[in-house]
Amino acid sequence: MLGTSFRTGSPNWLDLGTPDTGAAADFYTRVFGWHFVSAGPDAGGYGFFQLGGKTVAALGPLDDEGATSAWTVYFQSPDIQATAQAVTAGGGRVRAEPMDVMGEGWLAQFTDPQGAEFACWQPGKTGGLQATSEDNTLVWVELHVPDPEVAIAFYAKLFGWRSQDMRAPGMTYRVIGTADGDLEDASFGGVAPLREGAGGADVRWVPYFKVPDVDATVSAVRDAGGSVLMPAADVPEVGRIGWVADPAGAVFALLKPAPGM
Repeated sequence: MLGTSFRTGSPNWLDLGTPDTGAAADFYTRVFGWHFVSAGPDAGGYGFFQLGGKTVAALGPLDDEGATSAWTVYFQSPDIQATAQAVTAGGGRVRAEPMDVMGEGWLAQFTDPQGAEFACWQPGKTGGLQATSEDNTLVWVELHVPDPEVAIAFYAKLFGWRSQDMRAPGMTYRVIGTADGDLEDASFGGVAPLREGAGGADVRWVPYFKVPDVDATVSAVRDAGGSVLMPAADVPEVGRIGWVADPAGAVFALLKPAPGM
């Protein structure tokens, strides 16, 4: 499971771009109990979601007119300039060139060859998220693409990720992990093929948040004005999951891990 001792290729940051930051802060406070803290008057409305005084995600306004509200997963890069070059060489696209964020670190935003958007964070004074794999925090990330093998080859060149096939109902699921350590301990996410009938808008990275009760959280999402994309269901050896979206349409998932996962 995801921790906070981040290595190359670990998910180390997560933020939400939304047209109405006030409404989004209210929604996630009602669903997860998060508290929004502004990054300051010069941050352009960007700020941090905190739980128990620890940063668990971030929030900012959408910059581009017509942009779709979405969660963005960031992966740790030891050299973000080299990562940007590798993205282009691998057939991906640089959406936002590497930039220094006031000494806190460097960020860049990318699109992989199949259209999934992601970003990288090279730590400076800020290393990354301060809590993961606890209730109401990020626990897993999942990529949905037409060709999982192509995706795994692309990201392996960027970060050295390893993968392992796992049989799942109706498909082969690929568990991914960092280059170092035992794969089971180093795993943080998976790659799944797009479901039949899915379109280009469904190519994405999806964050999963650990919750103590998926059914109750799904109800909280609905009560707060969000939508339910996949009702709570049990997945053998994984746990109970559900897919939802916030009122602006940003997709995320919920997971109560099975015992021993």
